[in-house]
Amino acid sequence: MFGVRGTGDTSGYGRLVRTVTLPGSTPAPYGSYFDEVVAALAQAVGDDVFRAAIEKIVVSAGELTLHVRRERVVEVARALRDDPALRFELCLGVNGVHYPDDTGRELHAAYHLLSITHNRRVRVEVSVPDSDPHTPSLFAVYPTTDWHERETYDFFGIVFDGHPSLTRIMMPDDWRGHPQRKDYPLGGIPVEYKGARIPPPDQRRTYS
Repeated sequence: MFGVRGTGDTSGYGRLVRTVTLPGSTPAPYGSYFDEVVAALAQAVGDDVFRAAIEKIVVSAGELTLHVRRERVVEVARALRDDPALRFELCLGVNGVHYPDDTGRELHAAYHLLSITHNRRVRVEVSVPDSDPHTPSLFAVYPTTDWHERETYDFFGIVFDGHPSLTRIMMPDDWRGHPQRKDYPLGGIPVEYKGARIPPPDQRRTYS
């Protein structure tokens, strides 16, 4: 698949390694409607909260990303949703990313927000360390994050505190590990379905 020859590897991976360079903070002005969004958010939450909440602002590939500290993400998300100048009413999804070399910030959760009112988009990104992969759930602000946060937990191991039912959604309940992390083995592991007995749906989980 990637032009690898002579390795016997049929996975298409071939031990290829590509260095990922994370973008740094973008200086203002940001261009497009991005300056208006940043200014409106700062006014909505207050300058002190804005400075405490926002780690960095990145404009890359024509997109605006607000990197938000996890302890402030609910407050920022609520302002993005409710302030008349912002009105990001819809969360389109949640993505997980694993950067093993981003020490202390190995796991990222990215929320993609859409303002139907203003026809604008913004990404809110939260970073957590491998050693403490917890971040507040945005379910109370955007109920559409329900299954998306579950999938991100399932595949990356990010724990969304306050989620009403944070259980696996794609993998079996007893699956070991989180298969979209970069440290998850690509092969050579036992087939975990072999010999498995799948219980009826009402016996698979207990919801509290």
